[in-house]
Formats: sequence, C-alpha cells, structure tokens
Amino acid sequence: MKFCWLFISLLFISSCSSTYLDEQASPHAHNEVVELIHPVQNLNESLASIALPAPVAEPKTTPLEKTSLWHYIAANSNTLTGEHERIIAHKKWFLKHPRYMQQVSQRARPFLFYIVQELESQSLPLELAMLPIVESAFDPFAYSHGSASGLWQFIPGTGKRFGMEQNWWYDGRRDVVAATTGAMAYLRYLHRFFDGNWYHALAAYNSGEGRVRRAIRKNKRLGRNTDFWSLDLPKETREYVPKLIALVSILKEQAAAGSLAWPVIANNPVVAPVEVDSQIDLALAADFAGLTLTELHALNPGFNRWATAPEGPHRLLLPIQTHAQFNVQLAQTHSKDRINWLRYKVQANDNLGAIAQAHHTTIDIIKKINQLPNNVIYQNDYLLVPVALKSLDAYTLSKTQRLASITKPNAKPNKAKLTHVIQDGDSLWKLARKYKISTRALAKWNGIAPNDPIYPGKELVIWLEKDKPAGIVRNITYVVKNGDSLARIGQRFKVKINDIINWNRLDTQQYIQPGQRLKLSVDVTRMQQGS
Repeated sequence: MKFCWLFISLLFISSCSSTYLDEQASPHAHNEVVELIHPVQNLNESLASIALPAPVAEPKTTPLEKTSLWHYIAANSNTLTGEHERIIAHKKWFLKHPRYMQQVSQRARPFLFYIVQELESQSLPLELAMLPIVESAFDPFAYSHGSASGLWQFIPGTGKRFGMEQNWWYDGRRDVVAATTGAMAYLRYLHRFFDGNWYHALAAYNSGEGRVRRAIRKNKRLGRNTDFWSLDLPKETREYVPKLIALVSILKEQAAAGSLAWPVIANNPVVAPVEVDSQIDLALAADFAGLTLTELHALNPGFNRWATAPEGPHRLLLPIQTHAQFNVQLAQTHSKDRINWLRYKVQANDNLGAIAQAHHTTIDIIKKINQLPNNVIYQNDYLLVPVALKSLDAYTLSKTQRLASITKPNAKPNKAKLTHVIQDGDSLWKLARKYKISTRALAKWNGIAPNDPIYPGKELVIWLEKDKPAGIVRNITYVVKNGDSLARIGQRFKVKINDIINWNRLDTQQYIQPGQRLKLSVDVTRMQQGS
C-alpha cells in the first residue's frame, strides 16, 4: 500500500477519521518483510579509501565517550530500553554475526558524526543515529522493491513531502544531507503525533501513522494495552522497533563492559557540506577536492548522473580537510567552465529527445541553454549541449553505471541476456508471464520496483536460462512487402495475428500496405527450428 502526502496540519489530523490516516505516508510503507538491494558491490572499499581527518590526539585518561563516537552514543542514549523476547532474539542474531557491524561501521564512518550532530541540534534521541542500520545497513545506495531508497529508506511521495527533490539528475532520498534533514522532520512530526511515545513513532516511521493509530484504537475498544508490544501490526513493523532496541542494548552493554567490538569511529567531524552555487561535473569536482571520482560519488550518492543537478542542490559533502583546496579551485573556475560543452550541428531527422539521450542530458536543459521556446529545431542549426568531462564508464556510481553493473554479461554466467523494447500495452506482469519469470526478478534486473510504471520505447533487461533457448525473443521491425498479409507474416515469424494487431494498434478494417513498418516480437529459436 502506498501512502499519499499529508497536506494538513497536525491539529486537523488529530480530528480526522482513521480511514484518512490509513493513507498517510511512511518512508517506505513496508507491509511485509522486503528484500533490501545493495547495488554497489564495492561501496565499502570506496568509502574506506577516502582519507578522512585523523582523530584528535587526547590524553590516555580521556573518557572513551569523548574520543569514540559509538561510546558517545552509548553514554547519551536513554530513551529506548526494555526487555522482550523479540529484542532478545535480535540481540542473539547480531552477536552471532559480528561481521555485519564490521561492514556497517565502515559505511557509517563518513556520515555518523554528521547525523549525531544534527540529532543533537534538534534535541532528538541519539539512538536514532542507529536507525539507518535497521533501514539500509548504512548504505545510501540501498533500495527496496517497495520503492524506498537511501540511508533512511524514503518512498518517493514521503521524500517529496519532506523536501527531497527527485528528478533525472538527482534523488534527494539518497543525498545524506537532504535525507537526514527530512528523516528528522518526519520523526519529530511522528513524536508529536503520538503524544511523545517514541515506540509508536518509530513503528509509524516503518508502516505509517494511520496504521499504528488504527491498531491503538482497536486495542482501546477491546480493553487491551496500547503499548507497542501489544499492538497488532505487520510483521515487518513488529520486528523493526525491537531490532533497533537490540542494537542500542548491545552498544550500551558492551561499552559499559569495555568489550565493544565495533570498529572505532572517531568522535570528531570528518565531512561537511560545501556550497558550489552552480552545476558542476563530478569529475571536475573530484579533481578540485583531491578525491577519485568514485570517492566523491560515494559521499554524494544523490546525484544520478555525471554532474550535479542544473537547478540544484548546488552542494557537495566533502571531507573537511579538502574544503580549503576545493574552494580555492572553485573560485578560480567560472560557473560556465564547470561543465564541458559541445557545439552540436543539427542533422536531418534529429529531434531534441534523441540529441539529449545521445549526450546523457535532458530536453529541458538543452532548451534552456539554447533559449528554445519549444521543441522545434532545424537542420544545420547549432546547439550547445552539456557533456561529461570523462567517459561515462568512469562515473561508476551514476545511476546508469549502477544499472549496467547489474546487467553486464558476466553478471549471470548461467543465463542469456535479452533486451526487450517496451511496447504499448506492456506491463511488468505481462512481460513476466510472457518470459516465464517473476515480476520481482524483472524489476530487480532493471533497478525498478514491481509497481513502477514502464514506458514504450525504453529497454528492459531480461535474463533467461541458457538451457531454455526457446524463450529467447527479439524485437524486430518488419517492412511490409507486396503480397504480404497478416496471416503470411504471422506464419513466417511464428507469431499470432492478434499479437501483430495489438503490438501495432492496427485497424482490422484496413489492409496493411507495402512499405508499412510493423513491430514484431519474434522467438528466434522457434524460427530457426521451423517449429
């Protein structure tokens, strides 16, 4: 279930019916346990390679909570406590799998101090700094098939509701700064909504305030307790809160006993935002900061493409020791020189969509740069087009390259790769039935959610078993010849007449004409076998 935006004030909400509240947004709207996808396989290595400031030297007598961020969180976490069988079960799992927190700590290292600092500035419990462990394992590139994305796992609607822009260039749900700001605003709202009960607020962060309030009202009607542990909630939510409390409990117990085995994270700032004030190629920004392109993108995962978003945010998260160097280089580079430009001559049959796609930009950007009032362009005219400074392969953490890493030839050695061009009337469900695969697998291969819309003309990657070649289908364009009929074409390509009609939206009252182009989905193996 997706939840709509909340456009009314908290005061008005308190008097609304439970029916309306059932539609309110949770960050991810999980109604069941869902698979979390980590598309960047080498993210830990990319983050580990970033040279962060060395910890401040302190006397040996300095308390650990001053030098170790984990110990600082432990010493200042007093909100979420309790003993329950669900908490105990999660504690056992975490203690049995110490490698999990080794990996999570590596990903948290650049971001955790910033998050703690933001929590303190808004007087929020420091335990909430550990919520991204439960949400995404501190992976800003993580996404679920419920359309949730980023450290804090926001779905698109809730992300927009709390200030996270999402467009072709940029997704604020993966921007650590924007998503952290949004998560804190949402958590503050939920805390007020549930009259200061953090257990209810956290449950609602997972599954929506309407669902939690309905569970509370149900228990009240039945004369039952309304504490979190007594509520009838989805399995995902019932495990969500105890998982966080289990982590807090382990941290506090081990820190107090001097046996904390989690990798040390220094209790001092290591990254901070820098304002850039214009669009910039990420490769150029990386050079200015003395980072590799992959390191820069790992710190700024909100950017989908090879550059920051033209309309902003014009902000980069950088290691603090690189700020001075970056600002000097930036000040010496005019805004128009922060992007590489191509002077493109319009060819016959060109259109803005094709030009934009070929140069990995958007129609709106080309129109704005060239002051075009509409989409009309003329042969032999010249257009200024922004282009990447480096080969697109160098932007390994861009959305295009992340998807390419999922679909590269050696990604699935026992499967054959098929590219399907989406036709009118296609849906993931129909294609899954056609190719005898699951919609979940099809969505995962293409970096989308099973309920995301798909559009004609776009391509989908499909992996089929190599030992089942009969399922390999190719999309072709057939030019009608003299004497052709739908029956003859269908017989030749082993396809049904009704399929040809549906694929091409043909009028059954009219004959096909020589020279007419027809789109066909052809089973190549069947044709070769003459079956």
